[in-house]
Amino acid sequence: MKSAIILQKILGMVAATVLFLMMVITAIDVIGRYFFNKPLAGGFEITEMGLAVLIYCALPLVSARREHIVIDTLDVFMSKAVKTFLDRLSDTICFVALSGVGYLLFRRAVRVAEYGDTTNVLLVPLAPVVYTMSVMIGIAALMHLVLIFVKHPEAQRDFEA
Repeated sequence: MKSAIILQKILGMVAATVLFLMMVITAIDVIGRYFFNKPLAGGFEITEMGLAVLIYCALPLVSARREHIVIDTLDVFMSKAVKTFLDRLSDTICFVALSGVGYLLFRRAVRVAEYGDTTNVLLVPLAPVVYTMSVMIGIAALMHLVLIFVKHPEAQRDFEA
């Protein structure tokens, strides 16, 4: 469990750093565009790649913390055993689905690397971004695999003030 906490901290720091850098790049681009009539070259491309890394680094965090969107309209009518079964079923479905998407994304990353795809303006290779995406989806899938066997704490589903 300690390694999971370390992984969560690392992914959280990566996501926060990428978000901060995207904010700085956007600010520089806007200032350059409106005050100097010279936008940041490749700013959009960097933001696109940063957004991909941010989303895919946050996905394992959301999975590990069980913070996915949940519709709990019928939960009040279900027994604890039914809720536990449905939680395990949803983790199993998420594991299978994310594993499949991760596999397909990894195959795409291999093709992107073979073709040598780059961004249009800065000519930055795209393969590392796609490999990162596939690895992060794989980690999220593994998180759901672990969650299948971990007892779910009673979820706090009410909004707190």
